[in-house]
Order: sequence, then C-alpha cells, then structure tokens
Amino acid sequence: MTEYLMFVCTDTEPDSDTANEPDIEDWVAEGERRGIRKQGDQLVARDKARTIRIRNGETMITDGPFTEAKEWIAGYDLLECKDLDEAIDYASRHPMARRGRIEVREVMVWEG
Repeated sequence: MTEYLMFVCTDTEPDSDTANEPDIEDWVAEGERRGIRKQGDQLVARDKARTIRIRNGETMITDGPFTEAKEWIAGYDLLECKDLDEAIDYASRHPMARRGRIEVREVMVWEG
C-alpha cells in the first residue's frame, strides 16, 4: 500500500453542473470503511496561515500564504491506496472535485 496526500483546493472556475453534489459525510464513511482514508480535515482560514523562510540566517515570517493566489488549500486527507489509480478514483468523488480541485500526490518514503 502507498500513502497519498490529497490537497483539497478552492478554484475560481467551479463546475457549472447543477446536479446534486456528493455528500462529504458519505465520502468520508466510504474511505473509512474501505481503509483508504487515514485522516483529514479542513484548514482554518488562509489569513491565519504563516509562511516561514530563512534567508541569510534570518527568520522571516509572513502572514498568510506567501503567494498571492485566488485559489488556496482548504483541507487535506491522507489516503492509503494500492496505487495512484485507486487514489484518483476515490478523490474524484470528493465534493470539492466539482466546486474546487483536488491534488493527489504520493508521499515519498525516505530510506535511510
């Protein structure tokens, strides 16, 4: 099994389809029942974020995300799936796949 981090993001161009969107509670229950969803949650508002950088030995802290963007990460889920196809299939049914966008990325395992 492989771990994937799923970023739940907003999007300035949501789906215009008026069909009922999937229920988040059903999506979570499916993931837990199948043993795919290990944890996840919404994130607090982006204005509560802090970006930390070290430059020339000095710690610089910026309020909010460092980049100015109309889209932002709204939440996350840690998935454990047999492969990327299974992660994509499950992630595609998240409600924000229609209202926002979902990024799925394999977690790198450090050997050492």
